[in-house]
Amino acid sequence: MHKGYKMKNKGFTMVESLVAVTILVLVVVGTSGAIQTGISSYIFSKDQIIAFYLAQEGFEQIRNIRDGNRLNNPPDPWLTGISIPCPFGEYCRVDSIANEVVYCGTQPESCPMLNQDAETKFFGYTLGWPPSIFKREIMLTQINANEISIETTVYWSKGLVSRQFTARENLLNY
Repeated sequence: MHKGYKMKNKGFTMVESLVAVTILVLVVVGTSGAIQTGISSYIFSKDQIIAFYLAQEGFEQIRNIRDGNRLNNPPDPWLTGISIPCPFGEYCRVDSIANEVVYCGTQPESCPMLNQDAETKFFGYTLGWPPSIFKREIMLTQINANEISIETTVYWSKGLVSRQFTARENLLNY
């Protein structure tokens, strides 16, 4: 031991302080990264659930039109209001509020964005409602005279990331 060294362990050295600050910074950065990942996962999950329900609503609207055809007196052909505005193999949209099927075109993503009512949170194509991030398309495929396949695709984007959810269901002339 040196003769001039009289203080024994009275404080932190510069190296110890630097190591402590580095550890603290790593903990804060790691925690903020985990929080950001959690928020991103929450937003993606929320949007994916909305897309699932929008696809389900598309099926329900087509089924509702088919059921309405059956209830008419005399009954209309089962695809009245469905396959006439929406030719098989082409893209259409369903409007639950207007209770109609509307032709969009032959290319994917040719239908307009869905709007969303700020108060009720309903989705539709009502003018005056602000646009949402979602777009829904329906494509019908005829399987035979008494069965069609309905494919519903919902598209959405957050920032630079584009996503889609597709579901398919068959509908019978019961």
